[in-house]
Amino acid sequence: MKLYERTLTIRVSRMKDAQALMDIDELVWTERTAPEPLRWTSREEFLRHCPPESQLVADADGTVCGYVGFREPTGLAAHAHVCEINIAVHPAYQREGIGTRLIGEAKVWAAGQGKLKLRLRVLSSNAGAIRFYRKCGFVEEGRLHREYRVGGGYADEIWMAYFLDV
Repeated sequence: MKLYERTLTIRVSRMKDAQALMDIDELVWTERTAPEPLRWTSREEFLRHCPPESQLVADADGTVCGYVGFREPTGLAAHAHVCEINIAVHPAYQREGIGTRLIGEAKVWAAGQGKLKLRLRVLSSNAGAIRFYRKCGFVEEGRLHREYRVGGGYADEIWMAYFLDV
């Protein structure tokens, strides 16, 4: 079933979403998309790092199919205008516009929180994600060359940003 045949709701994460979000992480964060696969050891560990309301989730007819997470980069008052994000969409729901909707809602949420900048990190080997972020208006701010050894080679870590006050 395609997205246009579903009802998609973007909402803040809840405690009951934990297992679905953990499952998405295991499917999405692989050696191709992250320095190493993401495997939560327990629900409690996940909730310590990703408490309820620290993400916006995409809910397609009652099924959590993606999220965008938020965190403060450093906790410093001088850095409070910046929000670091990460986004994942379940592979069965990719290429249906869900990621674009999540990023759009993340921009609205962040602006409502007084944030002026969204930032993220992506591996240079993840060309599809880089194209997606550029399509969403993110620009490259910096690059850590050969930062990770991935899949028998090296990948740069690219820092990208979207400025909400422009």
